[in-house]
Amino acid sequence: MTIYTDCAMDHVLNIADSSIFTPHVYPASWSEEGALRQIVSLWLVTNLGAVLLFLGCGALNFYYVFDHKLMMHPLFLKNQVKQEIELSIISIFWMSFPTVAIFFWEVQGNSKLFDNISESSLGWPGVFLSIAGLLFFTDMCIYWIHRFLHHKSIYKAVYLSLFVFVNIWTISIHDGDYRIPGPLICLINGAAHHVDHHLFFNYNYGQYFTLWDRIGGSYRHPSALMGKGPHDHIPKLMAEAAHTQ
Repeated sequence: MTIYTDCAMDHVLNIADSSIFTPHVYPASWSEEGALRQIVSLWLVTNLGAVLLFLGCGALNFYYVFDHKLMMHPLFLKNQVKQEIELSIISIFWMSFPTVAIFFWEVQGNSKLFDNISESSLGWPGVFLSIAGLLFFTDMCIYWIHRFLHHKSIYKAVYLSLFVFVNIWTISIHDGDYRIPGPLICLINGAAHHVDHHLFFNYNYGQYFTLWDRIGGSYRHPSALMGKGPHDHIPKLMAEAAHTQ
């Protein structure tokens, strides 16, 4: 198990590696110290943690704090709760990318975090000053980002972009082109993986990643990458056809 430099996300990553990722998710050949693995792990932990936190706190708030009489208001949509949950989870996905970049920067030892107040040159005044600065800075950023995202052209651009991406991806995993960067073969559910889904039926159900197939026990390493795929059978069939003529 890798021991990272002492900061908040290091402890989270250590726990995730020792209990889940190393024994159950990643192949043994993929080192815990690898930058790509750390980024992927941080992305998974960030998204899963944020979604669980959102659903847990949201459910408690909805059932014990929220005034359900508001749902009788004419502007309250019939499926508004469902729509807001879906939109929030999609937002978490996109916001996780800059968040993970900061976490990775921290894990790499670039953080100015400290464990004891005595380690800070500013002492307790510096702690309170940093809290006030964080609130002011994030309020400013959220204001301008929120205002930008409310521009009418942004909604149409994001919707169309995701629609195009999903369709291109769906086509690409059926195109018979098995090229995937080596380190990503165990993560990305590409055409080689999806071909085995069609050939063997009960494997590689995933759309983009192999994570859930690994967790669900349905992951199968692509036979095409082991020299046993459809392309490898074509020369044999051609040779047999030539021999019978």
